Amino acid sequence: MRTAVMTVVAALTGAALVSGPFAWAEPEPYLVGRGISDVTGPAAENGMMGYSKFDQKTTGIAQRLRSRAYVVVDRANGKRVAYVNADLAMIFRAVQEGVLAKLQAKYGNTYTRENLLLSATHTHSGPGGQSHNLAYNLSILGMQPQALAAVVDGIAESVVEAHEDLKPGSISLGVGELTNASVNRSRVAFDRNPDKAAFPQGIDPQMTVLKFRQSGNDVGAISWFATHNTSVTNANTLISPDNKGYAAYQWEHDDKGVRYLDDTAGFVAAFPNTNAGDMSPNLNLKPGSGPTENEWENTRIIGERQNRKAQEIYRGATAPVSGGVDYRQTFVDMSAVQVDGRFTSDGKPGTTCSGVVGASTIAGSVEDGPAIPGFSEGMQSPWKKLFEPLQMEVPQWLRDCQFPKASLVPTGLIGATPNIVPLQLVRIGQLHLVAMPGEVTITAGLRIRKAVASELGVPLQNVLIQGYSNDYSQYVTTPEEYDSQQYEGGSTLFGRNTTPAYQQEFTKIAASMKSGGSLPAGPNPGKPPFTEINLQTGVVLDDKPADKKYGDVLSAPKSSYARGETVTAVFVTGHPKNNLHRNGTFLEVQQQVNGQWVRVADDGDWSTRYKWERVGIAFSNATITWQIPAGTPAGTYRIVHHGDEKSGWTGKITGFTGATAGFTVA
Repeated sequence: MRTAVMTVVAALTGAALVSGPFAWAEPEPYLVGRGISDVTGPAAENGMMGYSKFDQKTTGIAQRLRSRAYVVVDRANGKRVAYVNADLAMIFRAVQEGVLAKLQAKYGNTYTRENLLLSATHTHSGPGGQSHNLAYNLSILGMQPQALAAVVDGIAESVVEAHEDLKPGSISLGVGELTNASVNRSRVAFDRNPDKAAFPQGIDPQMTVLKFRQSGNDVGAISWFATHNTSVTNANTLISPDNKGYAAYQWEHDDKGVRYLDDTAGFVAAFPNTNAGDMSPNLNLKPGSGPTENEWENTRIIGERQNRKAQEIYRGATAPVSGGVDYRQTFVDMSAVQVDGRFTSDGKPGTTCSGVVGASTIAGSVEDGPAIPGFSEGMQSPWKKLFEPLQMEVPQWLRDCQFPKASLVPTGLIGATPNIVPLQLVRIGQLHLVAMPGEVTITAGLRIRKAVASELGVPLQNVLIQGYSNDYSQYVTTPEEYDSQQYEGGSTLFGRNTTPAYQQEFTKIAASMKSGGSLPAGPNPGKPPFTEINLQTGVVLDDKPADKKYGDVLSAPKSSYARGETVTAVFVTGHPKNNLHRNGTFLEVQQQVNGQWVRVADDGDWSTRYKWERVGIAFSNATITWQIPAGTPAGTYRIVHHGDEKSGWTGKITGFTGATAGFTVA
């Protein structure tokens, strides 16, 4: 017996010596880091991205936008991946290139296109103008350098923070279902799918949560769930991270006590999207409706539902994440993919087409936000009158390839939308993220996930579509959905075989990951034309009434308030573009504590609103509101405004601060 035991001990010892220190079950097999930073762009006179509404320009801040980053390093071999989810409508390649340039200037080739995954929550209430593709800047009046810089700088900062935060840690995985935060907004198209039975309610209810710990301490979570981030309607002009941003804020700020302006590490909770192409949060299938008729209350409720379910999964029985970290990325020319009959709907070889915008795209989605009047979903007859002045004819061969789309604009041929897009596959232990540069319907996502899972030999549940990643090329629908030419089908740029092409190309990427082989870089996408067009005027100068100073209070709060009431103050101000106050604030709610004024809220909080208004030609007012939360301690408070004015004589920008008199909360 003793000899047998010694033999086993010797064998185990030998195995450890041969295999190295990480051959056994390491309780902290990874280095884990988390970071967060501000990506809020211009809070006034910047077109908003998402609804393509020309007169929707920023006029202030409901809540600031954040970038949340996580770095995971496999301690066994040093391989790493950086994952980012930002409160943005989309990630554009201009953003990816800008972030990589900053990271590589600091860390060399530690972070590359292959191991950096950038994703967006898909809020429709943020500043736009961060793309090099004309189509995505049209309603913004061109590319906005200030907006692009805010996003690039903020994302890079979040990754740097996560990199510097790396410590031994563990990751675990949990999966659950959420059924009251989404509805299928394109049921006509969905019902055409022969495999629709996979989603009995017409939604994808799966929520997947990654739990991050450092030395036994909870430090972060990523919670994937498919629903459009469009609880806030296209009538809104205040910057907002929408329902997913509220979910993150509630977990971080309300539940974990994170204060974003404090320079301390805290819990970081990201709520990214997956295959949300046909998933709406507007449960009554009209903008701003469901579960209530108030868009801000809906934002809060849909966000809270995601947060509460995510925390339930987080606390529950989660599987330890184990195994390596890996990644693959390649560029694919989606305008000319020859698709094998194994992937097409009819079993015959097919092809994709150069990007074309269809009439249904112009119509918009009636459930989340109609676009231009006169166009309707389901249109299959060309109606290009609106675009005749631009002389953008669609060649007949391209119309034939895009059939039955009512083809309007050959955006791919003129570089207004990308044809060459990045496809990426990231592995963190047993979880695989299929990073897609677009909006994928749940059934299209299912087919792509199945293709990847089959090639890798892993459970379908552990393969997720990470939508809105690394670039943007609009929608991805199944061939059956494409044929109905609803909004999503009309917005599927590359034609009827778009999903089959993605199934094929991601199968190749998965095969490369499985074999451990390398992957060709693919064609160089280059820089599209029209990248520097900008018709939005900047700040010429600020002015004020002769008897006023910047920061003066024009309308003061009452002397006292009860909890639940709203405090309002109006200040003389300058243009918010003079200084974005990124990683700062345009406002503070301060409480008097032991004779000192202490900040208790800022413009990143749900309870505050900062609204900017131009008065005449160059005068500006800032209206700051604070809805006093139920648990606010009794005491004396005041409202403070931080702003900046631009001199018409010298162009110099000077900061200022104004404050109201104190008022009581009882």
